[in-house]
Amino acid sequence: MRLINSLKISGIAVVIAMAGCVTSATAQEPAATAAPADDGYPLVSGDFWEVTGVDIKPGGGLYYANHLADRWRASQDFAKSKGWIKDYMVFGNYYNRPGEPDLYLVTVMEKIPTGPESEAQYEEFRAWAKATTEQLASENADRAEFREITGTTLLQELNFRE
Repeated sequence: MRLINSLKISGIAVVIAMAGCVTSATAQEPAATAAPADDGYPLVSGDFWEVTGVDIKPGGGLYYANHLADRWRASQDFAKSKGWIKDYMVFGNYYNRPGEPDLYLVTVMEKIPTGPESEAQYEEFRAWAKATTEQLASENADRAEFREITGTTLLQELNFRE
């Protein structure tokens, strides 16, 4: 089954959000030997969705909600204004079972940045945040008192061919 020709994921860390949500991937587009536009396969590649699970520790709900509404939202708005992301959202896991996250932070991107693009975005983000790498890492560690990142998944939307 062919979902995406030659999609390769490698581990390049990108700080997109101050919540510590880290995009760790680089995608390469298929080579010039790609199949014709309509080869009969009914799905075509769409946007990438980075989904990060967050477990809120007891007593940390209001603190983390305020962080999301303030710092995280501002950093996502900045990334969106730069065209690095298309959208972002927060989902609550209404019927979470034991071991499942309380929240899902979602970032939607048209493409995964290359290594050099990722580095340039990080430097621009740091300048906007007026923070050093050490300060950003410390802020992320401080949030560990109120929340735990349970994992991040990178999904690619598959759209029906018209």
